[in-house]
Amino acid sequence: MRPLQDRTVLITGAGRGIGKRLALGFAAAGSRVVLLARSKAELDLAHLEIEHAGGNALRVRADVRDYEQVHAAVDRARSHFGDVHIVICAAGVQGPIGPIAESTPKSWEETLQTNLFGVMHACRAVLPYMIEKRRGKIIVMSGGGALTARPNFSAYAASKAAIVRFVETVAEEVSDHNVQINCMAPGGTYTSMTDEILRAGDLAGWKERQDAQQVRLTGGISPEKQLQLAFFLASEKSNHISGKVIHVNDDWKRLETGQVHPEIYTLRRVQKV
Repeated sequence: MRPLQDRTVLITGAGRGIGKRLALGFAAAGSRVVLLARSKAELDLAHLEIEHAGGNALRVRADVRDYEQVHAAVDRARSHFGDVHIVICAAGVQGPIGPIAESTPKSWEETLQTNLFGVMHACRAVLPYMIEKRRGKIIVMSGGGALTARPNFSAYAASKAAIVRFVETVAEEVSDHNVQINCMAPGGTYTSMTDEILRAGDLAGWKERQDAQQVRLTGGISPEKQLQLAFFLASEKSNHISGKVIHVNDDWKRLETGQVHPEIYTLRRVQKV
């Protein structure tokens, strides 16, 4: 029996990009998938692809910036499928590209509303049920700038670093309730954000443009590699891991066997000697 079969997975940002790829992967693994996104057209297409492949999905149109909409989506998922066992927070926006001195405060605020508050809303909506059932997994997509500086992407980087610390903190709060929450860094992979960087030109900086061109050429990190880590963090094999940020290129498979201590996968990666 597949370990994720008969599990209900709610995925924000499921209409496109990494969120959609994970939705298709979890559906293929036998999970019941709740697709949450703002775009009806993108939701309909993702839902259609899953159903045509023999999967089981529910689409819910909602904006992660609005807590009431997210809470209503969780309630609908529970009434349709029963308990929500896994939540994947993949909704995110690039935000303003360019030096902070040239960015508008409004665009900065909007980035944090989606990338940070959107994650908080999803966690706040689902955690009471997970705590009550003493079971649950939350996977939050991290990103570039979470662990290192990312010039010209200050809003995105700040939101992703905040997410990592948020996840570490929530993990401590729910540690006695058999609920695990972790950050997953999916690596550079081709999405609409790649094209945003290329369109930004010099505002993005030469290194970001170069990396984006390479990702567009090669596709970047494969969906299969991202799914492997997501499956692990969603399964009972990772019950001993919570509050960590793990990159797809990390040697994370050693975590499963206990060969490395999970503490190396924290925001505090550089320790003073």
